[in-house]
Amino acid sequence: MTTLKAVVESPFKSDNTASNRCGVTLMNNQVGAVVADVMRGLDNVTVTPLPSMIRVDAVGRMDFVYDDISEALGEEPGYFDQAEFEENMSTHYGRMVHLDDRTIMFANPEDAAEYIGFDLTASS
Repeated sequence: MTTLKAVVESPFKSDNTASNRCGVTLMNNQVGAVVADVMRGLDNVTVTPLPSMIRVDAVGRMDFVYDDISEALGEEPGYFDQAEFEENMSTHYGRMVHLDDRTIMFANPEDAAEYIGFDLTASS
């Protein structure tokens, strides 16, 4: 008599489908907490505080607007910039584009094409 065993699918299996998500990991410090609070107010953003870091994930696209973050920090416009952002961020996934007034995260590289000079037209 043969006994069949049920095979349980692993929740950690490989999946190469597009997630349509992008995100960053911030340091869990005073500045990182304020940045996370600013981003928490956006509809497509999920903030997950962890003991040593803060995850900020989004569907599609998210903009870290520097003056909004400066204001939340109690600082003058222009205080928070790309350097401050990079200092408080440790990792990211998705396409990241730095502009003078914001950092934009894109889930799909094609959505960032106009910012990075990538031509989406097929060549012959």
